[in-house]
Amino acid sequence: MTMKKNLLVELFVEELPPKALKKLGDSFATVLTDSLKAQGLVDAAVVPTPFASPRRLAVRVEAVAERAPDRSVQRKLMPVSVGLTAEGRPTPALLKKLESLGLDASVVDQLKRVNDGKAEVLLHDSLAPGVALAEGLQKALDEAIAKLPIPKLMSYQLADGWTSVHFVRPAHGLVALWGTEVVPVQALGLKAGRQTRGHRFEARVDPVVIHEADSYPEQLRHDGAVIASFEARRAEIVRQLGEAAERIGGGVRPVDDEALLDEVTALVERPNVLVGQFEAEFLEVPQECLILTMKANQKYFPLLDAQGRLTNRFLMVSNISPEDPSAVIGGNERVVRPRLADAKFFFDQDRKKTLESRVPGLDKVVYHGKLGSQGERTQRVQAIAHAIVNQLRMATVPYTVEAKDEFDVLDGKVQQAARLAKADLLTDMVGEFPELQGIMGGYYARHEGLRDGVAIAIEDHYKPRFAGDALPRNHTGTVLALADKLETLVGLFGIGQSPTGDKDPFALRRHALGVIRLLIEKNLPLQLPELVAAAVPVFGSRITDPREPLLDFIYDRLAVSLRDQGYSAQEVEAVLALRPGRLGEVPRRLAAVRAFAGLPEAQALAAANKRVGNILKKAEGAVEPRVDTALLREAAEAALHEALQAVRPRADAAFEQGDYTGSLQVLAALKAPVDTFFDQVMVNADDAALRANRLGLLATLHAAMNRVADLSRLAAA
Repeated sequence: MTMKKNLLVELFVEELPPKALKKLGDSFATVLTDSLKAQGLVDAAVVPTPFASPRRLAVRVEAVAERAPDRSVQRKLMPVSVGLTAEGRPTPALLKKLESLGLDASVVDQLKRVNDGKAEVLLHDSLAPGVALAEGLQKALDEAIAKLPIPKLMSYQLADGWTSVHFVRPAHGLVALWGTEVVPVQALGLKAGRQTRGHRFEARVDPVVIHEADSYPEQLRHDGAVIASFEARRAEIVRQLGEAAERIGGGVRPVDDEALLDEVTALVERPNVLVGQFEAEFLEVPQECLILTMKANQKYFPLLDAQGRLTNRFLMVSNISPEDPSAVIGGNERVVRPRLADAKFFFDQDRKKTLESRVPGLDKVVYHGKLGSQGERTQRVQAIAHAIVNQLRMATVPYTVEAKDEFDVLDGKVQQAARLAKADLLTDMVGEFPELQGIMGGYYARHEGLRDGVAIAIEDHYKPRFAGDALPRNHTGTVLALADKLETLVGLFGIGQSPTGDKDPFALRRHALGVIRLLIEKNLPLQLPELVAAAVPVFGSRITDPREPLLDFIYDRLAVSLRDQGYSAQEVEAVLALRPGRLGEVPRRLAAVRAFAGLPEAQALAAANKRVGNILKKAEGAVEPRVDTALLREAAEAALHEALQAVRPRADAAFEQGDYTGSLQVLAALKAPVDTFFDQVMVNADDAALRANRLGLLATLHAAMNRVADLSRLAAA
């Protein structure tokens, strides 16, 4: 029986790109292990243990065989008619083929004859020896290195001064241990051994000699002062951050930022969390500015109080652990102070000019070569926002004098907010930190004394910025956010910049989801097709009409979003097949479909509905949902018509009241008459008048059943 031991492979390199480290570590471990599995050296169920620190990529794989088992190989050679003569002797073509495989005429009698569906062919069975570990690992290592998702390659020379190597960072060591034995492989000009390096400054031993594959993480931690596992190092940082905040007291907590946590984990090999502080006067600057500069530039974790307000303390993650950390803390405090001073300077300077005074400058800022300037874009957003307010007016019943006054006020606020929304793009703060656009506009609007509703709308008009983000907090912000996203979608679709595959440079999928969330979660009484139609004319001749592809795109994003929320594909297809214009109704329609699907009659009615749809599609010309009762000759068709007359008013009444569940459940009473109709009535009768009347009856049934959703989509395949 083949011996199995645990395998360790480590590539020791110079500091790796921190934002790519986790992905590099996972890829190295996964690809190398998958290759070993494919070669039969590792069982398919084995899960690798990845290691990734700033200066190493490594993986430990359990139960790796010394040699893969031999495997049966069956080769198709050629058709019998080509390989053998009528007497059964090998032809020159067959002999040449066998020779290319290292075989001779002696194996001809062992060849199998099999019909492959086209012709009778000759097959040769052989036993291929399993690959040895050294050979298999070399292949796996080469593949793992070649497939690393490297952001940018470096070129460097080996010690001989001649050989050039291309890799993400210069590599200086390779470890390959099978149990306690070194596996003789090489990569990037390095030969495998058992020596690696620990922490640059705090390693107890240098080099660190790894005794066996299983001792790697503990030896690195003890002798090398390195936590090799990315996840273990991350967990240690989280633990220390929590302990540091608890020591400070007062309910303070570090900002929650998973991306920052991953990046800091990739910057240190043995984390040591320290507490720093800055002058309280800097807290006069909006906290978003201070938090961003500390996170983006210094990789610090700002501390918030129990109310979520920024304090003048922060946590830093050091890569060294001196007995007296005061020099490290003092150095970091000195470094962050100029950053905060810059933010304060920008904030003070920006407030010397009003947002309104900056608006003309937007005409000089290019938005897109084919769509003009940010100034032109602002005018388009204003026009679209005005159209949205008017559509909201039209949807308001009854439209009273008080309602008119409310919409006039809303329109005024929306127009002011839309005019000023992009002005902060010309401020120094947003120039330094583009992520703060909108947020700074809100601060500057409040500083100028603008109505709070307008300031909040300016701040919120980019929301939702990402999945799970909050929505705008007021009606003005909601209308402005909707107008801004529609302008982006219609404009870019109109110039042919729709997303393709995994490429979405303008984040149009995110914009579409933003429109969907605004319409659904705010339950706006607006029709999506009408919104898109209202946005098209504001572009004039700059674009071609993108309504059809854009609506397809938005409904497609809606379908994906609904499936992600746990709705089945059938439920989603049933509702979206009708292209409901008011997206706010979609959740209630889905709930109604789900409730209907649970009824005993559901499958029979769904199947019947599908059958009706197919019959109507095959009918010549359009079929009107009209019935002449005088032509109802069969008892079954009269009974169906009578049932429809009884059920349809109740279903329609429930539908008009928005009770979609009730509307569908009323339809359950149609099961028996529908079943009887199809059992006893010939729809395609020879008599043209009878045929047309029966088709009209089915069209009436089809219309009644499919107001909430296309029930045929629920039919079992």
